Amino acid sequence: MAMLNNVIRMVAKPLPNVISPRSHAVLDYVIAGAFLASAGIFWKRNRRAAISSLVCAGTQLGIILLTDYPGGRRSSIPFSMRRKLDLGFAAMTAAMPEFMNFKDEPERKFFAAQGVVMTVANELTRFSDRSAA
Repeated sequence: MAMLNNVIRMVAKPLPNVISPRSHAVLDYVIAGAFLASAGIFWKRNRRAAISSLVCAGTQLGIILLTDYPGGRRSSIPFSMRRKLDLGFAAMTAAMPEFMNFKDEPERKFFAAQGVVMTVANELTRFSDRSAA
């Protein structure tokens, strides 16, 4: 799954950076909400997938609240550092099905899709220091 994120990153890299920091904040909240909603949906069918969604939602919300951008509550993480942090989190999200042992179940597709969405959003965001990759 991490390989899929790398391919998506290479494809999206030459595209123009059209997402502002404020829009990135909105996308972050949407992604966190998707993780929370999926935890509720997965709870009866697949507890491992639901717990993975809760872990990812908590991680995403923690990152949101600590980032220095519109929508963040504290300025502990500079927005320019989010580039690397988001790519690592996208890879972690895509690896959750294997880590939590549900890689052969249909819920894995949600985590792969979330990893792709996070990678694309990251590549299309205007960070202050584009060379931080």
